[in-house]
Amino acid sequence: MKKDLLDEQRISEIQARATAAAPGPWKGMIEGRDHSSGSSCISRTSGGIDLDGASDADIDFMANARQDVPYLISELRRLAALIDSSS
Repeated sequence: MKKDLLDEQRISEIQARATAAAPGPWKGMIEGRDHSSGSSCISRTSGGIDLDGASDADIDFMANARQDVPYLISELRRLAALIDSSS
């Protein structure tokens, strides 16, 4: 892969953080939208994450990042490989 297309070291570091996190899927559980009592949190297969002071949008973003980051890494690598193979 061309170095100017993809910072492979940074992508590998991001992937390592995603791999080290608890497995997905994660889901934002917003009080009033997804349940009627308790507090808003991120639901995981291994328990919940309470987030004091986070907005509903913050919770949804963080929860979906667990699925989104690995997807985006694979798309970056796939597209970089396509560009590299056509050069």
